[in-house]
Parts: sequence; C-alpha cells; structure tokens
Amino acid sequence: MAGRIEGRVAVVTGGCSGIGLATVRRFAAEGAKVVVGDIDDEGGARVVEELGGPDHATYVHVDVTSKEEVDALFSTTHDTYGSVDIAFNNAGISPPDDDSILDTELEAWRRVQEVNLTSVYLCCKAALPYMLEQKRGSIINTASFVALMGAATSQISYSASKGGVLSMTRELGVQFAREGIRVNALCPGPVNTPLLKELFAKDPERAARRLVHIPMGRFGEPEELAAAVLFLASDDASFITANTFLVDGGLSGAYVTPL
Repeated sequence: MAGRIEGRVAVVTGGCSGIGLATVRRFAAEGAKVVVGDIDDEGGARVVEELGGPDHATYVHVDVTSKEEVDALFSTTHDTYGSVDIAFNNAGISPPDDDSILDTELEAWRRVQEVNLTSVYLCCKAALPYMLEQKRGSIINTASFVALMGAATSQISYSASKGGVLSMTRELGVQFAREGIRVNALCPGPVNTPLLKELFAKDPERAARRLVHIPMGRFGEPEELAAAVLFLASDDASFITANTFLVDGGLSGAYVTPL
C-alpha cells in the first residue's frame, strides 16, 4: 500500500532532533524522499543512513539565517530529486537569555528573531518559486501556541517571533491559494523535545509551570506533532490553507485546569 506522500520530495529544517526528526522519519515511512537541513553534521549523517541512504534521504548543512545557505538547501533538493513538494520550516531556538522584556537584551532578541522568524521568511522565499513552477506544494511553518495566547513564563522574543510566523503564514496561504500551494502553521503546545528537557534541567520550576495548564496532563510527543505535519503535507488536507493548526493537548482551549 502506497504511503500518503508517496514519491514526493520534502525539505525539513531542524531535521536532526525533536519534531523535525520525528517528521523526517514519518515522511520517509510514508514514501517521500527527504532532505534534512540542520547544523548537526554527525546527526544528519546518521539520519540519512537510518533512512536507507541517498536514494531516500539527503543531508544538507544549513544555517537557516543565511539566505545563501537556505537557497542552496532548496536548489540541492530540486537538483537531487527533481522537485520541491513539501517544505516543513521548523528550525528554531528557545534560549534561556530570552526571558521577560525587562531582562532580555537586544542581542538575544535579535538572535531569536533571526532563527525563528527570518529563517521561515527565507525558507518560504526559496521554496515558493519551485512550487509555483510546479503549480503545487505544501508549506508548513512551525509557530506555537504562544502565538495565540500569553505564555505562563515569558519568552518575549520567542513569543513575538512565533506570532510573526503565524501572521506570515496566513498571508502566504491566502496569496498563493489559487496557485496550487497551501501554506499552514503548526502550533504545538509544550512537546517532549530536547529543548524542553534542557529547560527542565536548567529550571525545573519554570518548566513544570507549563504542565499544569495542559488539560491532558502531559506534554506532547514529537511523533504526535509529526502526524499533524504529515496530515498538512498530504492530500488529506487539500482544502486547508492559511490555517492555524493547534496541537496542544487542549491548552489553548482551557480557562482553568482541575488538578
């Protein structure tokens, strides 16, 4: 039985860990050829080997804040596999020096904006010409539940960057809808990824505050988010664009959560 994205070509940034890695694996299992963009060269080599080698996957070292490197990521994808059908623009950071606006310095603000927001702009800008030529494509940009509501623990630049991703996604989804291109935003709640584990290790109290707001009483798993990305990438979502796709365990719908 063919997979849901059999024969398509997907690009995943931040593809060596967390939601990105889970999505790379799910895309490959569903029949896609996958290009993994990341800065983890050793991890990238392992992922390509795991997926069966260059006939199935390719790793490209990419600094997602560099226009030249992002352009090279997508041109390599097209040159290697002949198309760019899916772009999951997922790379992002959540550093500890991004905190309250009173404590976050300009350098930290700018670094987070560059990685979380400017990179999505660059990836969309690079992917769209290929998709316009093909008259088809699906772009999924990773935003966050904090793009829709105030975070319990302030990360001022992260929240602002994800709001920007959400707004840009809506605009692109509307602009290119009649060109056969769908653009949607994945909005995860707290997910059990290396970023969250690092937060727990450095500040368990701050991290634990996130859990009390989730009606399901647990964090999401990367594989659960990957299933949502697959849906948005596939023809099952053929009438969905400019959409805010929340996968947050009910967090955004809760007023208070009983303990």
